[in-house]
Parts: sequence; C-alpha cells; structure tokens
Amino acid sequence: MSAYNFVTKHELRLAGHIGFDRTPDCDYYDARESKGKSPKRYKKTERGSQMLDVTNVTVRFGGRVLFDEVNISFTQGNCYGIIGANGAGKSTFLKVLSGEIESVKGQVNLAPGRRMAVLEQDHFKYDDYPVRDTVIMGHKRLTEIIEAKNLLYAKTDFSEEDGLLLGDLEGEFAELDGWSAESNAEILLQGLGIAAELFEMKMSELTGGQKVKVLLAQALFGNPDVLLLDEPTNHLDLDACRWLEEYLLDFENTVLVVSHDRHFLNKVCTHIVDIDFSKVTLFQGNYDFWYEYTQLSLRQMKDQTKKIEARRKELQDFITRFSANASKSKQATSRKKLLENLELPEVLQSSRRYPFVNFTPDREIGNDVLFVNDLTKTVNGRKILNQLTFTMEKGDAIAFVGENEVAATTLFDILSGVSEPDSGSYKWGITTSQSYLPKDNGSFFDNKEISLVDWLRQYSKDQNETYIRGFLGRMLFSGEEALKKASVLSGGEKVRCMLSKMMLSGSNILILDDPINHLDLEAITAVNEGVKAFKGSILFTSHDREFVQTIANRIIEILPNGVIDKRMEYDEYLERRGEFLSQLG
Repeated sequence: MSAYNFVTKHELRLAGHIGFDRTPDCDYYDARESKGKSPKRYKKTERGSQMLDVTNVTVRFGGRVLFDEVNISFTQGNCYGIIGANGAGKSTFLKVLSGEIESVKGQVNLAPGRRMAVLEQDHFKYDDYPVRDTVIMGHKRLTEIIEAKNLLYAKTDFSEEDGLLLGDLEGEFAELDGWSAESNAEILLQGLGIAAELFEMKMSELTGGQKVKVLLAQALFGNPDVLLLDEPTNHLDLDACRWLEEYLLDFENTVLVVSHDRHFLNKVCTHIVDIDFSKVTLFQGNYDFWYEYTQLSLRQMKDQTKKIEARRKELQDFITRFSANASKSKQATSRKKLLENLELPEVLQSSRRYPFVNFTPDREIGNDVLFVNDLTKTVNGRKILNQLTFTMEKGDAIAFVGENEVAATTLFDILSGVSEPDSGSYKWGITTSQSYLPKDNGSFFDNKEISLVDWLRQYSKDQNETYIRGFLGRMLFSGEEALKKASVLSGGEKVRCMLSKMMLSGSNILILDDPINHLDLEAITAVNEGVKAFKGSILFTSHDREFVQTIANRIIEILPNGVIDKRMEYDEYLERRGEFLSQLG
C-alpha cells in the first residue's frame, strides 16, 4: 500500500492519541481523552439511538433563508431520503451536516465516538492514487495510521520511543480491521462492478462511470456510522444500482441520501426529509408514502377551503337579504358576527411546482405501426446495430434497456430521420405521426437568440402568442420566464421546452431518449404521469426504474450476440433476465 502523504514528527508522536477507535466488542472510546489513562468508553449503539443531532440550525445565502431553526435527530438503523424542489438546498443540507458549510446559527452534533463518511463529488481528486488505495482513504483515521506506520518503518534511527509508538499504532490498526482493509475494499469494488484488473490502476486511467463507483466504494468503506450520499445512483448501471440497494437495506447504521431516483428512494428509505417553506420536515415512510400523504393533505385542505367559502357566501347572502328586515335583523347581525369570525385555513405555498404534461394525439393509430427489418449501422468503425428486426404493434410501449445505450439512440435517430442506416429498412404505418425527444437536444437551442415564445412558435400550427404561452405555462415558463432566450436555458429547462414542443405536435407516436434526464422529482413525476396516460404508442429509454416499470409493456435489450424482446413489465424482465440470456446463448 502506498504511503499517501507524509506527516510531521510532532504529528507522528500524536498519531496514536487522536481520532476515534472501535474495540472488538463494538463499544467505543475516545482516544483523544485517554492521555495515558484508560480510554473513555461509550455504550454500544442500539438500533434507534440518536447518531446525528441538528439543533436550531439556520442557513442563509445572501438575503435568502434556506433553512430556518431546523431541529431534527437522525437515528441508528434508518435511511433518510432528502427531497425538495430544485434550489431548495438538499445538497447544501448535506454539506451543513458534514461540516463543509457552516450554519449562521445552531449546531450539528455527531454522537461521540462515531465516524461520518461522505460521497466525494470531485471525480478528479484522487487521480494520482491507485483504485484500491482510494477506497481505503475513505477511512481517514485508518489512513493516518498507515501513513504513520510507513514513516516509522522507513526510519534508519529507530528509537525505543518509536517502538512504543509503533506498538500503539499496530494495536489500533488491528482494532480498525486494518489487516483486512485491502480485501474489504476489493469486495466493495467487485460488488459495484469494478474488475480486479483495475485495482492497481490509477484513478486517472478510469472512465467517468468507473470513478463514480470507486468513490462510492470509498464512502461505504469501513462501515461508517453515518453515511451521507448525494445522488449515489447517478451514472451507475442497473447491476450496480441493485447492488447498492441491497447493501443499504442490510446496512445497520444511519444513511442520509439525496436522490432523484424514485425507485431507489422507495426501496431503501425508512424516512423522508422534506425541504420546503425554508423548513426541514421529517416524514416516516418512503417516497411514495410521502407523495400520497402530501397530495391527500392538499386535497383535504382545498376541500375545507371550498366548504368555508361556501359557508361564507351563504352568510353574506343572508346578511344582504335580511339586514334591512326588522324581523330578521337580529339573525342578520348574528350571522355578520359569525362571518367576521370565520377563518379560512392557511394553505401553505410550497416551493414545488409541478408541470402539466398531457400528450393528445390528433388521430388514432391504425393497426400498422412500425416494421423494422434487418437494420444495420456502423459508427466510427463499430457496428452498433446488426440486422435488427422487430414489429411494433398498436398500444406498444417499448422500453429499450441494457448497457448498450448507443444502440437505442442510434435506432431512434434512424427512425426519426436524423440519420440513415447502412442497410436494412423500416416503415411507419400511414396513420402514424412521430415526435422525438433526443438525448442530446443542444442543436435545438444553441445560438438561438430568440425568446421561448418565438422558439416554440416555430413548431406551432397556431401562431397566436396566448396559445403558445399556454403550452409554455404548462412547463412552468410563465410571465417573464417565457421571454428568456433559448440559448441560455439549463438542461432541465431545455427538456421542458422539448416537452412543450411535443405536446404541440399532436403525434400519436412518442420517441423518448432518456426524457427525464436533468429534471427534478416534481417534473419527473409529472412526465411519468403524462406519458403513462398517453393514448398512442411509445418507444423510449430511461435510467429511472420507476419510469420504465410504470410505462413499458414490452422490453427490448440489444446485445452483442442478439436481441431479447419480451412482452412483459420491467420488474418481471429483470427477474428472468438470466434465463433469457442463457436462451440467447
């Protein structure tokens, strides 16, 4: 193992007396308080014990309050999913918990003797280190001990004092399971799909996706007491996602995770932490429970408001009719007082905004939809499609899955007329009309120095501005937002504009290449519901398992040695994928 960074002689002498340590029986002591005495012990943590306390925490950026007077405790054995609208401060909240950002007031307290691990977001930070060493560096104290040991063993003038210090270091090294560090790191790497031949390679030699996996293994290494994960499933393949889900389900300590992956949140979370109204609110249950609960509460509040408004109108009508009538004046006065005391429930204004997604075909599809015959395409000397053949039927919602994402994108480009196949053919039915949302939509916006109204007008049969603004408004571009230039949009805003374009088209075939990429949870939910309600046929890809499961009724996976084409839901396909692969040979 490499020696990482050298420490000073003073630091070396203190190396055995800093940080936290875990004894073999899992009781904890703080070695910093020992000072040559017996270490101070902490009671073994039981499930449900408080691991991380947030007390009166307030965070401001400029004049904006992100969180105000936050009080919350995170306990042993729970997984907390942190959600909120874009800009609500989810990642900032994690940084406050980790100490990377200081709060204006209040404090965050990690239970004594506990270790926190954070998923590193800088993918280039460890480029000079081997893969295995990078994982082990996730345990800071263990890394310090390894550095100190290496420095001591390298000394030529080894003293008795050095020997005593080395003995202390070796003891702590053993207690931290240092002798198994390399094998434990390798187990995590293999679980996430990093091949053994990469363990000795430097991080700079890995692909972006491989780096993400190594950094995730780094966060998981050493069984941290509190684990902070910011978008851990980004850039992970399906197998790695499933492995991580199972790992966290078996993880007995505390996890806080920010994610846009609804399936992941539903699978691993015991609680949801909702950041809204500049408040942090804790809900028990997974994401689906939180969503249904909040929607039900909103409906109930609106119903209550309607009832009170109806009662208010009834009272006002009575007052108007009978206030001048002597026989009714007493009753009218009574009702006036009742009206004055009638209070409407406060409807809290959420920072969340849900777009409205509704694809309405101009005409119904006939029986003939799509015929693909022996499509072949080579890109940059690599054969992407090899005699691909399939027939799409009315009502099909086909999800193209698997690691070969380029194949699906290439197919969609061909079917949309963006590119031509090398050989083979395809034919759309005469009753069909197609609308395509490509993964790379930059060409639609780059150098377009026009307003969003004028941008969308290019694709509208009705040129009336009010009509066009209506579709933009559905995608949350209202008022001045509709006048911003197309060239300055963020990734999520571009996707929402493309969805507006598709809604205007009236097409009965949707071709969607990872359509919810760059979107927040609210937009993802809206697109999911809109596509699910669509009455036409669909070809699509998505990394969102929930999206695929709720929309697809047919699964196609393009593999180097053939194609798997099954009419079934995605979860069933995943369960039987091994069987299908063996049949393919």
